[in-house]
Amino acid sequence: APGPLNHVFYGSGGSDAIETAVRTVHFYFMRLGKPHKKLLISRRRAYHGSTYLAMTLSEPSADQASFHLATDLVHHVSAPDPYRRPQGVTLQGFCDELVEELETKILELGPENVAAFFAEPILGAGGVLVPPPGYHRRTQEVCRKFDVLYVSDEVVTAFGRLGHMMASEPMFGLSPDIITCAKGISSGYVPLSATLISDGIYEVIRKPSESGNSFGHGFTYSGHAICCAAGLKNIEIIERDGICEHVREVGPYFETQLATLHDLPLVGDVRGSHFMLCVENVADKETKELLPESVEIGRRIADHCERRCVIVRPLGHLNVISPPLILTCDQIDTVVGVLREAILATADDLVRERLWRG
Repeated sequence: APGPLNHVFYGSGGSDAIETAVRTVHFYFMRLGKPHKKLLISRRRAYHGSTYLAMTLSEPSADQASFHLATDLVHHVSAPDPYRRPQGVTLQGFCDELVEELETKILELGPENVAAFFAEPILGAGGVLVPPPGYHRRTQEVCRKFDVLYVSDEVVTAFGRLGHMMASEPMFGLSPDIITCAKGISSGYVPLSATLISDGIYEVIRKPSESGNSFGHGFTYSGHAICCAAGLKNIEIIERDGICEHVREVGPYFETQLATLHDLPLVGDVRGSHFMLCVENVADKETKELLPESVEIGRRIADHCERRCVIVRPLGHLNVISPPLILTCDQIDTVVGVLREAILATADDLVRERLWRG
């Protein structure tokens, strides 16, 4: 882990890693004599989990209408989606706007009230959104300016997905105060997650207060011996077999090959990094207009892929590709070739069903 993140609290999944981060942040500021510093800022289209606060930190959506979420505690700023940035705005200009929006939101809520900013290095379930260059470093500078902690949610990006054990520092120049991770820490064989906290936070929360109050936080299966043994062996294998190095070597080839799908009329954008990639399908490449949700374009393409023995993830109008980290260049060629066939077959279906003019 980067910088001074030398203390770890173990859990069973990404959601409880996020909940642990929130409790840690709140307890930290309470110990510093800043009990009003409790508000949290996240991004639209984020996904941080399915427990109460993790769900609140995620993208506000229709399925959340049944829940009374903590909207007084959590506030959202724009998703860093370069493909759908305002027309005529450069990538640098878009980054400027996003950074300014975060600072404005902190000032609007009051820096004395804002505790933390939660951000995935690359938004996963929100559409594999890669922020513009410098975004994370600059948003962290804003957070430090106002004494707001930076929580990097690496549940998806850590342990090799982007070619590093942790992607925050080597890929984005980011040294977070807290990192949450799961999934890849055990390659999914057993439930294991971790909330990594900095030395500075640990030194504040570790000591009992004058009244004897201590940070009473834990789960029944926190640091379970079997899960930790599996995690250690998994990390050993990743290091032994050079998995991260493999992803760094082959990932750019995957990005280049997938980008060849840009010539297809349904494909509006191809984005992502290394082994975390996405194709955005549109009705019109010029206007970026989407097909109606009822068409289920992502599912149609995924179904055609599956018939050809390749599995991709449908997310509305998107298809997400998150393959095994041992994928070879030959297998990448197969995946991209099948995706091309599937998109063309789907286009033919839509024209035949009069759902798209082509």
